[in-house]
Amino acid sequence: MVASAPAQDMVIQGARLTADPSGALWWADERLLAVADLHFEKGSAFAMRTGQMLPPYDTHATVARLGAVVERLQPKTIVCLGDNFHDGDGPSRLDDAARRGIYALMRGRRFVWIEGNHDHQAAVALGGECAPELSIGPLTFRHEPTHGRVSGELCGHLHPAASVETRARRLRRRCFVADGTRCVLPAFGAYTGGLDVFHEAFAPLFPAGFAAYLLGRDRVYAFAHSRLAAE
Repeated sequence: MVASAPAQDMVIQGARLTADPSGALWWADERLLAVADLHFEKGSAFAMRTGQMLPPYDTHATVARLGAVVERLQPKTIVCLGDNFHDGDGPSRLDDAARRGIYALMRGRRFVWIEGNHDHQAAVALGGECAPELSIGPLTFRHEPTHGRVSGELCGHLHPAASVETRARRLRRRCFVADGTRCVLPAFGAYTGGLDVFHEAFAPLFPAGFAAYLLGRDRVYAFAHSRLAAE
C-alpha cells in the first residue's frame, strides 16, 4: 500500500518527526527544522573550477524554498546538516541578495551549521553556530551517517532518491529514508542529484529494511522498501 499526505509523520528513537514535501524535516515538539545538503554556490563553483556554466541562481532558489518553509512553520531552531556550501570558498562568492536572504533565515532563532565534507566550517563566517554534530533529546544531528547500529541519528550526505513503478511509467524522486532508529534526509539544494536507495552505500545503514518517503510536488508518499523499484 502507498500512503500519501501533504506531509508524513515518522518516529525516530521515540521522537515524532514530520517529512515535509519540501525535503525538510520538522520536529514539532521542539519547533526545530532540519535540512540537508544545501550546497549553496554550486553553480559558481562549477563555473570557476570546470568552466561549466550552470545558471548562477541555485543559491537564490534554495534560499527562497527554505524561506517559504520557515515562513510556514516558524521554527525556533534551524539545523543545516552539512555541505551547506559546495566548497569552502562558497561564502565569499555570495552576492548581496543571497547573503541578505540567509541572514533573514537566521534572524531571531537558533541557527546551527553542521560541518560537512564539502565545506567543513566555512558557513560559520555568516554567523550562527557551527559544530561537527548536535544532540538534542534522543536525536543526534550530523552530516555523514555512522555505519553500524545507532540510536536517533539524523543525517544527510547520501542524497537519497527512490523509484516506483506506476501503470504508466517509472517515477524517481528524492526521498527520506528511515527505519525508526535513523533517518537520512534528501538533499535540499537546487543543484543536488540523488543516490538510489538500493545503492550499496545504504545497505549497512538499514540491514533490516526501511521506509522511503518520496517527495511529490505537494505531497509525501510513503513506501516500504519492498514496494520500490531498484535502478
